[in-house]
Amino acid sequence: MNKQDIKNSNWFEKLNISIKTTYKRFVKIRGNPKEIALGFALGIFVGMSPYMGFHMAIAVFFASVLKWNKISAATAVWISNPLTAPIIYPATYYMGSKIITLKICYSFPRHFNLDALIIIIKQTPEIFLTLTVGGIVLGIPFAVLGYYLSLAAILKYRKGLAIAKEKEFLAKTKEKLASTIKRKQK
Repeated sequence: MNKQDIKNSNWFEKLNISIKTTYKRFVKIRGNPKEIALGFALGIFVGMSPYMGFHMAIAVFFASVLKWNKISAATAVWISNPLTAPIIYPATYYMGSKIITLKICYSFPRHFNLDALIIIIKQTPEIFLTLTVGGIVLGIPFAVLGYYLSLAAILKYRKGLAIAKEKEFLAKTKEKLASTIKRKQK
């Protein structure tokens, strides 16, 4: 194994540990499982919007209003992050442009100067509208999927926790019965 393989394996191992840690923290969020899953779905939906930098505030605000879990909503908006944004935003733009039926597709200018900046600023409202429509269209199925997956994960974790507590209770009861029987036999 050379140094590059070691670096790559360490990076992958760190990512794997980070995902597992995040998952364990998520399923341990206190509250009603449906409210947690609804907050998560809301966060995914908001995370698909073009309002990066405001995702968390938007998701937490709506989670508060709807009385869904704010922590899971704030967590799920991170579906849109520096690694996924180059995938999400072109996809939402493409979807939005198909729905709005844009005749002109905008692209980033090859040479950046003052004229190019002015052109981009003039196009901004239409680009944001296109990204917003695409984000809504793609956000709905992802939010629904996120709801069911997160609800299943939470319920599975809690069922395992309940079984573990029951086993612990039965083991303690067994020990108490065994000690009671030993005392009575003496």
